[in-house]
Amino acid sequence: MSSGFLPHRIQRFYRIAASSFFFIHGLVFSSWASRIPDIKSALSLSDAQLGGVLFLIPAGQLSAMALSGWLVNRFGSRKMLSVAAVLYPLALILLGGVTSRWELGAALYFFGITSNLSNISVNTQGVGVEKLYNRSIMASFHGMWSLAGVVGGLLGSWMALHGVSPRQHFLMTFFVCMAILISMYASMLPRDRKITVSSNRPKTFTRPSLYIVLLGLMAFCSMSCEGTMYDWSSVYFMQVVRPADHLIRAGYIACMTAMTLGRFSADYFATRFGSLNVIRASGFILFGGFLLAVLLPAFWTACAGFFLVGLGFSSVVPLCYSLAGKSTRMPPSMAVAAVSTIGFFGFLFTPPVIGFISQASNMRTAFFIMACAGLSVSFVAPRARAR
Repeated sequence: MSSGFLPHRIQRFYRIAASSFFFIHGLVFSSWASRIPDIKSALSLSDAQLGGVLFLIPAGQLSAMALSGWLVNRFGSRKMLSVAAVLYPLALILLGGVTSRWELGAALYFFGITSNLSNISVNTQGVGVEKLYNRSIMASFHGMWSLAGVVGGLLGSWMALHGVSPRQHFLMTFFVCMAILISMYASMLPRDRKITVSSNRPKTFTRPSLYIVLLGLMAFCSMSCEGTMYDWSSVYFMQVVRPADHLIRAGYIACMTAMTLGRFSADYFATRFGSLNVIRASGFILFGGFLLAVLLPAFWTACAGFFLVGLGFSSVVPLCYSLAGKSTRMPPSMAVAAVSTIGFFGFLFTPPVIGFISQASNMRTAFFIMACAGLSVSFVAPRARAR
């Protein structure tokens, strides 16, 4: 499917539809993330207990990674994204009804599985639409995810302030997602980008090249920082910054706002300076943001630090996915799944590790370690460029 044979109006329909599904994905996750402090308090969980149970989100994501890539490659991203757009918000409803740590763990594992299917299918749609434009637009798709994160964070804060339970909040989110799915389904890209593999026999698996592995490593470092902010930013404010109760989520909102701004501008900078140069600069910004929040944990400086962190990781993952989707050795869904598999180990290990480090030392020490993880992105990027 070439952009030369498609009217601009049709391309735009595909782009709007893909953006809408990125918005669904972000809204579901941010709705959950914004209510973590409420669920932590309701179930009387310690930092270590919360860290342990949060381990089950990336565990579910990782266990479904290969299957999600295969399903999207076999049945197409349009069909699997439609399924995921129902199951992922449905998992949110299950989270709203938990009454024990064990129920929370089971619900989070299912949440992780459905999140992964949504992630692989929506990014494969994005890669296909980006191919029609013949220029970088992937970061703007992830910008819609971030915009949904800001919306979800603000709504979560408002609902918590007005006594709306997580269950009621999540049920409303489900119906919003269903409305978007119904209205955008007809405008989804019908077929994914195909590649021709130079081989005399079909392959069901292609070993990732070193280049794909390096993209995955940068995604790993970035997603470690992302996972930290999603799961622990509000807790950091509650325990370290200690603002008024209605300002506990301010750091999370600052982070998501910066991520949104960064992703909507990242395509411009990637086109002008090159994707890997933008990724390298992002690592330095990540380091500076975490360091500011750790060394000066007052309200405004912590907000500024978290803003820089959000700006830092805003472009890394979408640009890594975009670069992976252009691979000539693997189908886009498989290449994205390979980068996601490596990257999601960051989500897999970081949230529980943050909890255990905080329990053994303190939250500021844990966040300083994440500053070093962010800086690692800047040292991996040149190696990826050399490949």
